[in-house]
Amino acid sequence: MEILKGAAVAEALTKRLAEEVKTMTSPPVLATVRVGERPDDISYERGAKNRMAKIGIKVEPYVLPEDISQEKFLEIFDQLNEAEHIDGILLFRPLPKHLDEAAILSRIAQDKDVDGIGPENMAKIFAGETDGFAPCTAQAVIEILDHAGIDLTGKRVTVVGRSLVIGKPVAMLLIQKNATVTVCHTRTRDLAKTCQQAEVLIAAAGKANMIGAEEVGKDAVVIDVGINVNEEGKICGDVNFDEIKEIASAATPVPGGVGAVTTSVLAEHVVRAARLHGKSAK
Repeated sequence: MEILKGAAVAEALTKRLAEEVKTMTSPPVLATVRVGERPDDISYERGAKNRMAKIGIKVEPYVLPEDISQEKFLEIFDQLNEAEHIDGILLFRPLPKHLDEAAILSRIAQDKDVDGIGPENMAKIFAGETDGFAPCTAQAVIEILDHAGIDLTGKRVTVVGRSLVIGKPVAMLLIQKNATVTVCHTRTRDLAKTCQQAEVLIAAAGKANMIGAEEVGKDAVVIDVGINVNEEGKICGDVNFDEIKEIASAATPVPGGVGAVTTSVLAEHVVRAARLHGKSAK
């Protein structure tokens, strides 16, 4: 079985983007917005900063107090939306429960929504339009398949998961690639049988090791989007890698698969946003 590692995909994207940024009139700028001191947010923020630095993207961090009011948050958020030098905004979620996340997401400027979380970009993805920003993890799945040279035209693809973050948007992106897509979830009847028929299986349900030998057809390509912590406290995906390695033709590992590509996709979106804002070429 071929192991589809994300590092090679990420590095290819990084190299291409770094060359493009060198030709721009000024560096792209990403504003990161973090509320509080959640360790997972801080870890992702650090990784994003490192990736952006390799490309030449400037990062402006905004760290807000955990007890910030909705009114004050929106005031700061609107300033970022209106700031001409900022090309993209990355908002770390989930937000504290006292903040109205839906209202905040609906506020983000479509041309700065580089994480693809706002309703305008989501609508573009579902309408099949290509000028919006897809959620970065969903786009990372497509980048991995493209890098591996997997032609999706006419292929039977099953997506396990229906979230707006991954499941639904990745299904739309797959359809744009002319795949024949089935969307399943944890309540799908006879899930194993449906999954077995897939030539490409995308596991994005957020349930540790729920996909095993019974769910994977012979020579299928398996993309594991899940990031979970098992009973031993170790990071694992939605796929039981040991069970499927003798069945699948290729699969992504966890960690080191889709997650490794996500920040590079974010960078690609920031560079594209900078082009929209007139920073194209010297």
